Amino acid sequence: MSHTAHIPSHRKPRRSASKLALRAGVAGGVLSTIAVAGAAGPANAEPVTETIEMPTLGSLDTDLASAVSASAEASQQEALDLSLQTQEKAALEKAAKDAKKAKADADRKAAAEKAEKAEKAREAERERASRTQTRTQLSSSSGSSSSSDGGSSSSSETQAPTGSAAAIVAFARAQVGDAYIRGGTGPNSWDCSGLVQAAYSQAGIDLPRISGDQSSRGTSVSLSNLQPGDILYWGSRSGSYHVAIYVGGGKYVGAQNPSTGVVERSLDWDTPSGAVRIL
Repeated sequence: MSHTAHIPSHRKPRRSASKLALRAGVAGGVLSTIAVAGAAGPANAEPVTETIEMPTLGSLDTDLASAVSASAEASQQEALDLSLQTQEKAALEKAAKDAKKAKADADRKAAAEKAEKAEKAREAERERASRTQTRTQLSSSSGSSSSSDGGSSSSSETQAPTGSAAAIVAFARAQVGDAYIRGGTGPNSWDCSGLVQAAYSQAGIDLPRISGDQSSRGTSVSLSNLQPGDILYWGSRSGSYHVAIYVGGGKYVGAQNPSTGVVERSLDWDTPSGAVRIL
C-alpha cells in the first residue's frame, strides 16, 4: 500500500473556463506593459508604461443594447411602411369603386332622360295626329258656317280687342316663344290650360286648371263667329284635350307641345273642334 494513499489532496478546486480566460487576459495585459517598459531605452531612463485597455462587459452590454434598439426601430419602420401601403391600396380600391358607381348612375340617368324625351315626342305626334283627324271631320261643317255668317265673322276679324279681352290677348301674345312643359304654369314655361288660366287671370277671371273644365265654362260659339279672348278647344267640349286663346285675325295663341312651345298660329294650321265665350 502506498504511503500517500491516505494523504488528503491539497489541490485547489478547478476554476471555471470563463474565469481562467478572464484572468489570463488581465495577466497578459500586465505582462505586456512590463515588457514594453523593460525594452525601452537605457537603464537609467525612466520606465515607460503603456496601458492597453481591454473591452469590458459594460461596453459589450451597451453595444448589444444599441444593436437591439436599432433592430427594433427598423422593424417598427417596416411595419409603418407596410401599414401605409395597405391604406393606400384600400384608398385606391375605394376610389375605383366610387368612380364605377358614379358612372353607372350617370348612365342610368342618361337612359331615363332619353326615354322621357322619346315618350314626349311620341305624345306630341299622337296629339298632332288626333288634331288632324278632328280638323278633317269638321272641315265641311266649318265651311258651311263660315258662308252663312260671313258678315259677322268679317267684322270680328278686323275688330281690335278691348277691355278684358285686350288684357287676355296681350298676355297670351307676350308668352309666344316660351317652352311647353306638361303641368307648366309659368312664368317661362306652360302647358295649354296653364297658359289659358294665367291669361284670364289678367282680366280678374278665375278658370279651372284642366282643359276639359275650362271648355265647359261660358257659352258655346261657332268658329265663324269668334271674338278675341274666346277659348278654343280640341276634342269634345266637356272632354277636350287641348285649349288655346283666339287673338283675332283668324289666329290663336296656345302652348302646343314640347317641340313648338307657345306659338301663334292660323286656325287653318290646326282647326279647333269648337269655342266657348266667357267674357
